[in-house]
Amino acid sequence: MKKKTTKRPQIICHMISSIDGRLLVDRWSAPASGIKAATLRRHYEEVGAKFPADGWIVGRRTMQEIVEGTTRKVKASGVHPRETYIGNRKGRRIAVAIDPHGKLHYGQDHIGDDHVVAVLGEQVSDGYLAELRQDGVSYLFAGSDGHDLRRAMEILSAVFDVETLLLEGGGRINGAFLKAGLIDEISLLVYPGIDGLAGMPSIFDYAGIEEDRPAAGQSLRHIATETLEGGEIWIRYKVETNTKRKTRST
Repeated sequence: MKKKTTKRPQIICHMISSIDGRLLVDRWSAPASGIKAATLRRHYEEVGAKFPADGWIVGRRTMQEIVEGTTRKVKASGVHPRETYIGNRKGRRIAVAIDPHGKLHYGQDHIGDDHVVAVLGEQVSDGYLAELRQDGVSYLFAGSDGHDLRRAMEILSAVFDVETLLLEGGGRINGAFLKAGLIDEISLLVYPGIDGLAGMPSIFDYAGIEEDRPAAGQSLRHIATETLEGGEIWIRYKVETNTKRKTRST
């Protein structure tokens, strides 16, 4: 009997990097004379808006730079079951935070115009869940440790009716999605600048051992390349499963 597959959203990893694949914008070399850095950086949001996405995903570290809530103690009224909680989304897009240990504090249910959905591990405290409920933040559980990304994506599809999401995280969370085989397309903007220093954060930084091959069994098929104003390059690739290659690498 053929194994039944559960639906999940299409995941498009949408990133901007220097030509050496680095992510820290403040480290990139300056644009050539007559080209404004603001023009080059504006392309990222403009290109992202071209995708009919229902929201976006980032990891805890990236979201920490965005949210404005502060740590506070909220008394839990009893034990909250480890079940998906849906706040008042109001038809908005969603901003998904992968936060297994429940370290983020939001203070509200939105980031910009997008409703926050926290992806947690079941070990978070009842007090933290009470805080999220008080803020109106939706949440779901990605297994006991919060690392079952596939399960999280399936819940987003089934419960939140999400079809397409932009993965816009740092290298760690992007690498985790890559390793899990959850990326369907890569949309990369190559900024005409260089970082150049070894060890700086890059597009994919899977936290594994040297023998790990996070991209094993996956191949890239070119979709399109476009040169944008100022010399920035927008490249799109479809991620395809390569079962023969995966078998050889395991």
